[in-house]
Amino acid sequence: MAEELELIPVPTRILTDKDDIIEAIEHYTEGKIGPDDLVCSAESVVAITQGRYVRPEDLEISCLAQLCCRFIPDYGSLASPHGMQSLMNVEGKWRVAFALFAGFVGKIFGQSGLFYKWGGEQTAMIDDVTGTMPPFDKCIVYGPGDPYGMAQKMKDKLGCFGAMIADVNDLKRSRVVGVSSGVKGELAAKLLIDNPFGNASQKTPICIIKNYRQYQEKNS
Repeated sequence: MAEELELIPVPTRILTDKDDIIEAIEHYTEGKIGPDDLVCSAESVVAITQGRYVRPEDLEISCLAQLCCRFIPDYGSLASPHGMQSLMNVEGKWRVAFALFAGFVGKIFGQSGLFYKWGGEQTAMIDDVTGTMPPFDKCIVYGPGDPYGMAQKMKDKLGCFGAMIADVNDLKRSRVVGVSSGVKGELAAKLLIDNPFGNASQKTPICIIKNYRQYQEKNS
């Protein structure tokens, strides 16, 4: 009889750039992971352990960033001058400005998503202040570096069927950031749509999807 699919959020202490994300996952999931399981981590936690964050007060805000952020919806991480400046610092100010203009023109002609397509990989990954767990809710957090390579290292170290780094929020958005070989990321991402991650007081940035291998084989 096939084993039942189950999502298990894993509580941790606050993880920082002093931690190794794989060692932390190994510690907090000890005895909980089987060979058929998928281990998932919130992207912001992976990025924080890599030191990929910046404090707003350390940014020098340009006039271009102040202008461009006005064209982002209020709920977006790039809607603040600090969020926009942090993106420009890593992707280039003119690239971001051009992508924003292209996105505006594209929408006129019924084509969406050009800003995120041409603005660089960090365009969709940056979390502005309040976007992640304390005390890093006072910081702007970038997306993790080498997320696919990191997911593969997680799988190899933990001995599970697969590993995934995901960007999930309470607005029913679940996006694959990095995934190990053999895992169908989009299929797995749908299982996280109700956001089992708790990046605030819950402190559950890790989630184990038990018996995922059988689920993937059944739905392939």
